Amino acid sequence: MFRPFLDSLRRHGVPVSLREYLDLLAGMRAGLSGWSVDGFYHLARTTLVKDEAHIDRFDRAFAESFAGIGTIPVEALLDSRDLPADWLEKLAEKFLTPEERAAVEGPGSFERLMDMLRERLARQQGRHQGGSKWIGTAGTSPFGAYGYNPEGVRIGQAESRHRRAVKVWDRREFRDFDDRVELGTRNIKVALKRLRQWARHGAAEELDLPGTIRASAEHGYIDVRTRPERRNAVKVLLFLDVGGSMDDHARLVNELFSAARAEFRHLEHFHFHNCLYESVWKDNRRRWDETTPTWDLLHRFGKDYKAIFVGDASMSPYEIAVPGGANEHWNPESGEVWLRRAREAWPDNIWLNPVPQSRWGQTQSIAMIRAIFQDRMQPLTLQGLTQAMRILG
Repeated sequence: MFRPFLDSLRRHGVPVSLREYLDLLAGMRAGLSGWSVDGFYHLARTTLVKDEAHIDRFDRAFAESFAGIGTIPVEALLDSRDLPADWLEKLAEKFLTPEERAAVEGPGSFERLMDMLRERLARQQGRHQGGSKWIGTAGTSPFGAYGYNPEGVRIGQAESRHRRAVKVWDRREFRDFDDRVELGTRNIKVALKRLRQWARHGAAEELDLPGTIRASAEHGYIDVRTRPERRNAVKVLLFLDVGGSMDDHARLVNELFSAARAEFRHLEHFHFHNCLYESVWKDNRRRWDETTPTWDLLHRFGKDYKAIFVGDASMSPYEIAVPGGANEHWNPESGEVWLRRAREAWPDNIWLNPVPQSRWGQTQSIAMIRAIFQDRMQPLTLQGLTQAMRILG
C-alpha cells in the first residue's frame, strides 16, 4: 500500500532506495510508528531522508500521498452514529499537545466538546451548510469545515483557513532547507559545516570517553584518559564584492558572512568592488582611508588558506581585462592579473555568484570570471554552496 508513496518521493526528487523502503516496512511491522499518522511520518522521514536538503521535498510528497488521512468526510460521520468514545476523542484531539488541550478548555472543556459532537451526530438528519450549530460547512459551528469558530474540530477540510482549529498538521517547518532555493542563515550553516576540518593539537584537555571506558574495562578500575582538544583547523579567506549591482544581494551576502563567522575559527574577510585590484578593505565606511595592499595578503596568508570570492561578476569587461578599466580608480594592472595571482597563492579557491545560474550566459563578464577560475564558480544556493564546499574540501 506504500508503493505510491515511494513513487511520489522519487517524483519530488527524494533519492530513496529499495533498501530504505524495506527498512520502513520493517519498522512498521515492529510497531515503531506507534500506529499514528505523526508516528508514521517521523519513522518514514528517519528511514527515507538522508540529507537535510530533502526534508521539505519529503513533506510535500507525504502531503500528496496521504492528503485527507487525518480528516473524515461529514457524510461518513452521518452514516456512522455508533462511534466509540475513544475513536471520537482521537478524531477531535488529533494528537493534541498538553498545551493545545489546555487551550480548548476555555469556554467549555474538552470532554464537553466531545459530548456536543456525539449529541449532534445523533440528532442531525442530513448535510448542513451555514449556521452555528450543526456539523457542516461554512457558518460558525465548532464542528465541520470552511467556517469559523475560536475553538473546534475541523472535519472534512483539506487545510486551515483561519488557523484556529484544534490541530493543524503539515506545517512544512523545513521548507527553507531545499537545496534548489536561495540561501538563508539557517541552511548556510548546514552547508558550511561540510568544509570544517578538525585537528588535534596542544595539551590533553578533554575527556576521552571511549578511551576511558576501554582502559577501565581492561584494568578493572576507573582509568580516566584525556586527549588533546579538537579544534577547527580550516582557514578561510573571504572576499566580498560590495556596492553597485551587489546592493541587490546585500541581505544574502550578509547572511553568508554571519554564518561563516559562526562556523570558522580562522576566518579573515576583505571587501572589493567588482573585481580584485591592488588593494582591499575591511570597513566599507573607511574604504578610501584604510585599505590593505593585496600584495600584503598574498605574502601574509599561506597556501593552507581557502579563498572564497563572493560577487555577481557583473561589470564591464574592461574592468577585468584592461589596466585602468576600473570604474572608481586608476588600476595600473588589470583585474585578471590580480585574480590569477590570488588563485596561484591560494590553490583552494571558489567564486560564489548570487545571480541565478540560468542568467549567467547573459553577461560577458561572468563568462570571463568563470574562465579565469577554470569553471570554479557556483551559484549561491544551498546546492551550489554544498558543491563549493566539496570542491574546496
